[in-house]
Amino acid sequence: MRLRLAGVVLLAAAAYYIYLPLPSGVCEPWKLMLLDAVFRPTLLAVRLGLCHRIHLLNRLVCLVEDVDARSSATLQPKGGKKLKRAVLYYHGGGWALGSMRMTSYDYICRTLAEELDAVVMSVDYRLVPEAVFPDQYEDAMAAARAFLSEEVCQRYGIDPERTCVSGDSAGGNLAAAVSQGLALDDAQKVKFKIQALIYPVLQTLDFHTSSYQQNQAVPILHRHIMIRFWLQYLGGDSSLEPVLLANNHSALDEPAVTAAMRSRVSWTALLPPTGRGRRFEPLVQKTGTPGVVGRLPALTDVRAAPLLAESEVLSRTPKAYVMTCEFDVLRDDGLMYARRLRDAGIDVTNEHLVDGFHGCMVYSQLPMLSGVGQRSLASYARWLDQNL
Repeated sequence: MRLRLAGVVLLAAAAYYIYLPLPSGVCEPWKLMLLDAVFRPTLLAVRLGLCHRIHLLNRLVCLVEDVDARSSATLQPKGGKKLKRAVLYYHGGGWALGSMRMTSYDYICRTLAEELDAVVMSVDYRLVPEAVFPDQYEDAMAAARAFLSEEVCQRYGIDPERTCVSGDSAGGNLAAAVSQGLALDDAQKVKFKIQALIYPVLQTLDFHTSSYQQNQAVPILHRHIMIRFWLQYLGGDSSLEPVLLANNHSALDEPAVTAAMRSRVSWTALLPPTGRGRRFEPLVQKTGTPGVVGRLPALTDVRAAPLLAESEVLSRTPKAYVMTCEFDVLRDDGLMYARRLRDAGIDVTNEHLVDGFHGCMVYSQLPMLSGVGQRSLASYARWLDQNL
């Protein structure tokens, strides 16, 4: 009897620990709860000073993902002399986590290689805390130039007229920044035909967009965690977290943030008035914390925040696919970028997953198989097949 009672108490305690209220409409919410429960102990370990938060998170990711050291960075279809289309892929992880050798990314890249009969190259760029901006961007640019080089195209049988740059989350940020950087480089003769951005992170000026407000507590990317990723990537001090949380860094009295910059992240103007999350109000501070952008100038650097690019730059970038998820703090980043690209004359497909959450595409296989993960990968691969 006592053992049975103890078992009931333990089950109740486990259920209490795992349970997390989530918005209705999230695909398979219990899986998100389990993931959140797995990663929650990292916060306690960091507070106790046991290790660096990023290092601990990476260890947990490796345990969950079963990193395969044998995985190759280049996946090439077998047989045939016909030139192949090709995809360059940057993995996500807040510029701090992950690897192209992770089971989920290996699966995504292998799926693309097989279904598209394409060459797929995945990039292992340097990570926080050992590297900060612009290191990751420079690695991404170097990989793109090598990928488009005559030597690599000949070696792997790549058709230089049918190449794609792609990535998810922070990798989507790098893919967008690379698209812009190469578009402005007249010396770069071979360009990407298309860009495919999966729930990309794109801007640093407004952490109170409707999606940041609506989904601020939705796993796996809470609002404060995204801000921490930004600060770590840009080499900022953690003491700036409450400043960014309150939008004090982009207040109206901050001279480094121009009216033009504000217009490029104005979700009230760029998103439809009947769109999702419009019950929320924008937060624009009249008076902020002085000198934040001076201390952290990368906040307004378009290489870090591609949504801040001028329309003339966007107009030179390739045809685009932008995937967004309803239950993601980054939803409005992607929607605004799709709108701005379209306004600049770029052909854009916006795939919006109404039951999707941030990172869902990496859950397209076991052990964390998700229905929306499978659908997202299928939609992404289908668009590439039709447009590459």
